[in-house]
Amino acid sequence: MSVSEVIFVPQGSTLGIISYLSEKNTDANKFDAVILRAMGHVQAGWIDLDATKLSKLDFLYKLTTAKAALTQITLIPGETTAVFLQEIAKKLNLSEAKLNEFYAKFAPLEDGFLVPETYKVPLGVNEEQLAAHLVNLSKKSHEKTAKELLGSYDEKRWSEYLVTASVVQKEAANEDEMPLVASVIQNRLKKGMKLQMDGTLNYGLYSHETVTAERIRSDKSKFNTYLNEGLPPSPVCTVGLAAIRAAIKPAQSEFLYFVRDKKTGKHKFSATYEEHVGAINSQK
Repeated sequence: MSVSEVIFVPQGSTLGIISYLSEKNTDANKFDAVILRAMGHVQAGWIDLDATKLSKLDFLYKLTTAKAALTQITLIPGETTAVFLQEIAKKLNLSEAKLNEFYAKFAPLEDGFLVPETYKVPLGVNEEQLAAHLVNLSKKSHEKTAKELLGSYDEKRWSEYLVTASVVQKEAANEDEMPLVASVIQNRLKKGMKLQMDGTLNYGLYSHETVTAERIRSDKSKFNTYLNEGLPPSPVCTVGLAAIRAAIKPAQSEFLYFVRDKKTGKHKFSATYEEHVGAINSQK
């Protein structure tokens, strides 16, 4: 039988695993479950088949013995999906174009959907397998977190929180500031003010670029909150749990502005423009 070099086997009963593998076009069926039980327990996780053609018996044996060699890839909060996929394509010797193509096929959001964490993936994984695996794990994580924080998971409502959380993630100096940054976003939106936040321009492959006055003038994208009113239409980066919590429950404040304190790296928050100008001048 023809197989991929590596396949992912979920945890579960032998029959459940056989059903899953059948869906993945591996030609496994319920009769194979009997043979598998005689051979031993099927290993959950990535299985290295290490061949392009195997007999049915060899294939089943591999499922109980052939753990794939794993490597780690880490996605940090605030990084963009575009940069992350670019980096892991290089690390795993994959096609960046194909990886982006499959990510776009599986993920409901252009950015902000992959959950920041350290993922263990096999050497030899292909672009489709990797994209599907990352999106599937992230979806489960989002559903679990939404149910814990909100009581239920509604994809549209959750996506809206992710947009706000992504701006908070880009702007806040640390997790303690996140509820305050979220309150500034909320307060400015309520007053009909443009957000005018640099972090929204660090989208995609611009993730680590300094936002200049020229960039603010020239960027005509949907993410430019100096040009466009309201929030960006989709997340600008991946987000951590602290940013999500802040987006759901901002601090209660009158703040409308903030500027980074060069000495501490934290932000000074202001309720009026005059206070904000004073905070800016104090940095000179």
